[in-house]
Amino acid sequence: MANDLLIKNGRVIDPLNNVNKVADVLIRNGVFAGVGDKFNANGVKVIDATGKFVTPGLIDIHVHFREPGDEEEETIASGSAAAVRGGFTSVVAMPNTDPPIDNATSVEYVHRMARQARKTHVYTMGAITKNRAGEQLSEMGLMRQAGAVGFTDDGSCVQNAAVMSRALKYASMFGDVVVSQHCEEASLAGKGVMNSGYQSTILGLPGLDRLAEEMIIWRDIQLVKKTATPYHVQHVSTAGGIKIIREAKQQGLPVTCEVTPHHLLLTEQCVCDYDTNYKVNPPLRTEDDINALKQAVRDGIVDALASDHAPHLQSEKELEFLAAPFGIASLECAFALYIKALITPGVIDWPQLIAMMTCRPAGIIHINKGSMTAGVQGDVTIFDPNVEYIVDAAQFKSKSRNCPYNGWKVKGKIEYTIVQGEVRYSSE
Repeated sequence: MANDLLIKNGRVIDPLNNVNKVADVLIRNGVFAGVGDKFNANGVKVIDATGKFVTPGLIDIHVHFREPGDEEEETIASGSAAAVRGGFTSVVAMPNTDPPIDNATSVEYVHRMARQARKTHVYTMGAITKNRAGEQLSEMGLMRQAGAVGFTDDGSCVQNAAVMSRALKYASMFGDVVVSQHCEEASLAGKGVMNSGYQSTILGLPGLDRLAEEMIIWRDIQLVKKTATPYHVQHVSTAGGIKIIREAKQQGLPVTCEVTPHHLLLTEQCVCDYDTNYKVNPPLRTEDDINALKQAVRDGIVDALASDHAPHLQSEKELEFLAAPFGIASLECAFALYIKALITPGVIDWPQLIAMMTCRPAGIIHINKGSMTAGVQGDVTIFDPNVEYIVDAAQFKSKSRNCPYNGWKVKGKIEYTIVQGEVRYSSE
């Protein structure tokens, strides 16, 4: 069968099943058939993974593919190609397209285009409110029926507490579905373009107060206490935000969160030359915030690592800092960046890292992926943890190049990305 595959001699890390050893992985008819050392390879395609790591396919629950509306920045096809080059077998596209994904037809369109691209699995979240305006709830029920794995107005925050409360209550009717929030209280955020503080003052740029993030996290958690709806904090960036989430988890609330590569590696100091490739929302914070995020990763408070891949045209990023759009394109180098931020300095070990990129994000969006359990779709990522390379944005499969990591030396090279037993990317 075309989707039969035997991966031999690799170090298999499957956190959900507590596997961390050299073993073989057998995929039959596109699904996992077993992990062990006595498989018959007759008639089966074989990949020798000696010296390499073999994991469940990586999952990124926060990407922007810009289609429909801004296909010059990214399409579902180009984003999917970038995803598999980055080792990701599943991604979740955000709904802040133009027009937004706020109805069932738009959800179905994303899924159809992803099937045509035939690279990675592309899931999508639907907008919480119509046109992401924060006023009227969108067709949440119909979007859920169409396959939306959650809801968010990402790029915008639902400012009205009553609207957010209704969204949480309504979402609770659909069973296991998550409501995610870009946490930013608008009146406090104002027109801020970087972290508020001494650095923004001396640069003459309007600051974005960390309280804008922390107040919404706190507010929404109070609403979660009343509804018990799964709630996910997107791209948490502050020590204060982490503290609130930590306390919510200690109370047993269904609250999860994600952190990005840039909030683990970059600080507000990077903005000192007004390089718009460092303009991102939430903004780059301080070393103290990075240390708090890393401690939260170590403690298991952070559930998922998510790239927040946000491609933009070069012409847009060449505008002055105030006018340039927020966002970093990093899907193709995100995995190596997590290694640099978390493995190299010894913050966590490999099974912990892989868990935050496989089974834990799969749990947030309630999909049966992220493990090598028999019968689960045969999605696999194979990488060499020791190979160093230089990030070269010019070689990206993504249409956009707004990457502040261009020229960085990183370690951890994706060798194969396998979806349902089929090789969708190979470095060879």
